Parts: sequence; C-alpha cells; structure tokens
Amino acid sequence: MLSVLHIENIAVIEQAEILFAGGFNVLTGETGAGKSIVIDAISAILGERTYRDVIRTGANRAFVSAIFTGIPEHAWFSENAVPFDEQELQVQREIFADGRNVCRVNGRPVSVAALKKLGARLINIHGQHDSQQLFDEENHLVYLDAFARDDAELAAYREAFEQWQAVRREMQKLTMDEAEKLRLVESLQYQIEEIRAAELKPGEEEQLKERRKVLQNAEKLSDCLLAADEALYGGDASDGAAGPLSNAERALSKVSALGADMESLYQKISDLMYSVQDAADELRAMRDDLSYSDGELEGIEERLDAIHKLKRKYGASVEDVLDYLAKSEQRLDEIAFASDRLEVLQKKQTQLQSQAVRLGERLRERRQAAAEQMQSQICEELRQLDMPKIQFVCEFSQQEPAENGLDRVRFLMSANVGESLKPLSKVASGGELARIMLAMKQVLAQQDGVPTLIFDEVDAGVSGRAAQKVALKLWSVSKGRQVLCVTHLPQIAAMADAAFTVEKRVEQERTFTSVVHLDEAGRQQELARLIGGSMVTETTLAGAAELLRLANEAKR
Repeated sequence: MLSVLHIENIAVIEQAEILFAGGFNVLTGETGAGKSIVIDAISAILGERTYRDVIRTGANRAFVSAIFTGIPEHAWFSENAVPFDEQELQVQREIFADGRNVCRVNGRPVSVAALKKLGARLINIHGQHDSQQLFDEENHLVYLDAFARDDAELAAYREAFEQWQAVRREMQKLTMDEAEKLRLVESLQYQIEEIRAAELKPGEEEQLKERRKVLQNAEKLSDCLLAADEALYGGDASDGAAGPLSNAERALSKVSALGADMESLYQKISDLMYSVQDAADELRAMRDDLSYSDGELEGIEERLDAIHKLKRKYGASVEDVLDYLAKSEQRLDEIAFASDRLEVLQKKQTQLQSQAVRLGERLRERRQAAAEQMQSQICEELRQLDMPKIQFVCEFSQQEPAENGLDRVRFLMSANVGESLKPLSKVASGGELARIMLAMKQVLAQQDGVPTLIFDEVDAGVSGRAAQKVALKLWSVSKGRQVLCVTHLPQIAAMADAAFTVEKRVEQERTFTSVVHLDEAGRQQELARLIGGSMVTETTLAGAAELLRLANEAKR
C-alpha cells in the first residue's frame, strides 16, 4: 500500500508529507483547495505524463517521493536491475524547469516508461471524468478483456491476424491491372538500365574527388616535391642534405665501437640517413604519380557530374543508388513472376485466415464465458449501490476480423422494471454512471490484484441514500485493499478510517496549500462544513456527530 507521500513545489503545494493508513483514506477540502494536486503528484510517481508548468512559481524543480509497503516481488525488479526490498519500496521523481525528468526506484535511476509499468502494479486511479469513458463503446471490449484476463489468447490471435494481413498486403502489392503493370515495368527497366550503364562502384566518388584535387594542384605539387627532392639530394644550384648526412654516418662508423655513447650517436645518425632515403623515395614516387594525360581532369569532372545526377534521382550516396538498383531489380522480378507468387500467397492466405478465425472464435468463447461472470458480479455490486432492479448485459455482435478479434461488445442496461435494455449513453444518469464505473472498478480490481485504489470524486451526481450505499461500498472494498477517495460527500467522509483535509491559505501574497491529518474533533468539524457549507453551527456539528456514530455502527 501507499504509506508515505512527500510533495515539494507542485503547483500551490510548497511542501507536504502525508502518512496514509491501510483501509479507507478520505481527502476533503474546499473546491480549488488543491485536492487534485495530491492526485497529480501520485500520478507523477506512477510514471504518468507531467508538464513543467506543474512546478511551483519561483522554483526550478518539483519533487515527489512515495514509500510503499507490502509490495510483493515480481519480474519488474530484475528486468530493470532494481534491488527489491521486502520492507519498503521507495519511488522518487524530479521534474525540472528545463523539461528533464529524473526517476528513481529504491535509489536506482529508471526511465519514465519503466516507472509507468511499475506504477500500473501499485495503484489504480479512477479520475473524475473516467465514467464518461463508459459512453464510448470502443472501450467496452477493453473492459471485458481486462476482466477475462485473456492476454494469451488475444496475443495469439493478434499474431495470426498480423501474419494474415502481411500476406494480404503483399498480394495487393502484386495485383494490378495490365496498363499499370506495363507503366511500372517500363519505369523500372529505364531506371535499372540507367544505373547499370553508369557502372558505379562503392567508394568511387571519394577516389575521384581525391584525384581531382591532385590534378587541380598538379603544378604546385610538382614544384614543391622537386624543391624537397633537391633539398635532400641537391641540384644544379646547391648540395642536398643527404650528402653531409652520409659523410657523417661514414665518419662515425669508424669510431662507433669505442663506447656505448659513440655507438648510440652513430645509430641515431644512421637511422636519420635511412629516414632521409625513405622520404626521398616517397617524393620521387609521388612525382611519378603526378603524371597525367590531357583531358584526365575533364574526364573526372564529367564522371562526377554523372554520379551527381544519379544521386539526385536515386539516393544520397553511391551506396544508396546501388541499393535502389537492387530493390528495383527485385521488384521487377516480383512483377515478372507475380502470377506464380500470387498462387503461392493465395494458398498461404487461406491457411492464415482460417487460423486467425479459429483463434478468434476461441477468444470469443473465452470472452462470452467471462461476460456472464462479469454481468453477474456487476449486477451484484450495483444492487449494493442502491440499484436493486438493475440489468446489465454484455451484448456481442460479429464483425469482420480486426486487430482485437471477431467481436463487437457493448454494455446495455435497464435500471427500472419494465424498461428494455438500452446503451448506457441512452439511459444512464450521472449518478448511475458513477456507480456503474465504481462497480466496474471493484470487479476489475478483484482480477488485477492492485493493492491501492484511488477514486477522485466518484460521488458526482450521487446523493441521499445512494451516497450512503457508495460510502459503504468504498469502505467494504478497503477491507481487502487500500482505498483513497477524494470526496465532497459527508456520508463518504464519515466512513473513513483515516481522514485528511486539504487547506489553502494566502501569506505575503503567495498561496500555500497544506494537507492536514484530522483527529476525531477535526473530523467532526470537517463533516459539519461538508453538511452546512462555510457556516458551522451547533446543528451541523450535531449532524456530523450523528454521521460518525452511524458510520462506526455500520463498520461493526
């Protein structure tokens, strides 16, 4: 469960530390006080998307830290090289003004994506507007699959479906009318011949550019190399350095045996002489390479221009052009043998289609069995939420094979005796929709085993006896897992095992929000405020005391 939540510089919360209890935790407070900021902070440590504008004005970073207890070990820890501590799990996230996010789990840095995968195992948040998702029938199959836990069957179907679709796409690629086929063949043949005629070679362009550079500077290079050669071996006007070096080498050879120092000196001069000779050989070889025929430079320019034109058409480099050639040749072969290939693909498509349909039918059987259980459990939950006459049905219809199977699923309901089943969007009121979603969350929670559930203002449109039923249900759910609830209803707040209020104040022209853990007297005051608004009177205090008494009796 979530034991400790520490918040720094999130919106109007400069700093807050909340010590949650097991069971049923309730957060109350005036509208705009900052209750949703607490939920946003929890979302942040679950790896949900955050924005730098959540950082409190004047701060350069926001920080959220959470400590969880009683979390079982699972594969996520080894997969992300995070040490597992059976005592507690610490999750931290820093959000910087420059957009950077730094996430840590048990002191080890992790990515936001990895944190999100872990977060899905820790907390399930039902937000204020999640109930509206029930109006979108595209989500109904998602809810059913979550209840059915049919991941393996769905994955097997999707793999077969994708293989089938891949073959279909290849067949469509090969299927064309004769006029289109003729145009494509002519285009490919022209392109292939144009590239082949050029006889391109990998690395050729670079070699040509190097040779062009040499030829463009041939006269300068020849003069410099000649000057260097004369400096080494002399010319008409002067002696070179090689002669004196050779004389020095011969002279020292006569005394090199007279001591280690002389031997070392002789060796240095000898090495220098050999280096000079090697350099001279290289100079002469380079001078020989400078020889070129008339028109060579012009020929290089023409070749580079031809390569440039091909690159403009077919790729950024010679290698890209050659790759385009290979693909064009392959495509031409495919067209030439299209009829043979289509025959093979047709047989393969038939096999894959049959396999996908068979797996889709198996998936449907799994879904239909799960739907019966889900209907029964949701109806039972809704009867406990003051909807005793509810009918809730998962309606199946068949569709063409698609990514998610062969089925369309939509939820139908009738809240009153004698009324026919209709889509939720046609019959569900705001209060009914909130209770249906609460029932859905409870049923799904029994499947996924997430230890903490958060309900952010699930009481929208709920009042009177229904509010009391919702309160009892939330407390009942909390006996098996931790529940956090943001609410404005005194009936729900009264059932809390631990109560917190979010308070906003202004000091020195800055807004501050704090989260206060309420004792028994504080709970009575807060309930009186929820009952009577800003005016807390003896009457509202008495009503609050009565609510607390009734709540304690209901818990026994």
